[in-house]
Amino acid sequence: MFEAVISPDCGPPAGPYSPAIRAGGFLFISGQGPFDGSGNLAGGTFAEQAHVVFDNLEALARAAGADLGRVVRLGAFLNDLADFAQWNEVCEQRLSKPYPARTTVPAVLPRFALEVDAILLLEGAP
Repeated sequence: MFEAVISPDCGPPAGPYSPAIRAGGFLFISGQGPFDGSGNLAGGTFAEQAHVVFDNLEALARAAGADLGRVVRLGAFLNDLADFAQWNEVCEQRLSKPYPARTTVPAVLPRFALEVDAILLLEGAP
């Protein structure tokens, strides 16, 4: 059994998908871009956009009764790999040790600098 998880603090999905799905003791968060709750692009610099993305991940985690300390895997898609060092800095600021498993790959994103998805282990999961 699985259920959709939404948060009014995140922008609405851009297509036929759920922002997050709770299933089997895990929370699977779809790729989050730097959009506010109304779906407007937020943040001018890469670091500002990265923090907005983490705010969205955190809002969805909270909606499922979790927090970013439960992230076991993070996938990041960067428009420009020259931002990789800044990405690492933001990850150090927003995540705690032990850091989650992570993949960072280049992507072609039309309007923003990055998109990030996550998998969290929910409380009480085996």
